[in-house]
Amino acid sequence: MSLTSILSADDIQNAIKDCEAPDTFCYKKFFKLCGLSSKTPKEVKDVFQILDEDNSGYIEHSELKFFLQRFIPSARTLTDAETKSFISAADDDSDGKIGVEEFQSMVLS
Repeated sequence: MSLTSILSADDIQNAIKDCEAPDTFCYKKFFKLCGLSSKTPKEVKDVFQILDEDNSGYIEHSELKFFLQRFIPSARTLTDAETKSFISAADDDSDGKIGVEEFQSMVLS
């Protein structure tokens, strides 16, 4: 399964373009622009599975740094500040990583 089987390639392109400059990534705006925030919980879970590269059940700091590149390989990496902000926004149990329920809650809130 690929992200473009769930999200429109054009919407992904627009979302990536919106945060091209370092320190401009806003997860809420990104989720809205790429169409993820309007998907079903199952579709959001499917996206999580794609983003969880090592299949650990969590998206860790190292995976999150390359978050945008999972959507478009030529996209930039997230800055350390963006990565920390992203994790802290979703990490309800303070374990330093994002679980599937935390991701769903973040995307669909």
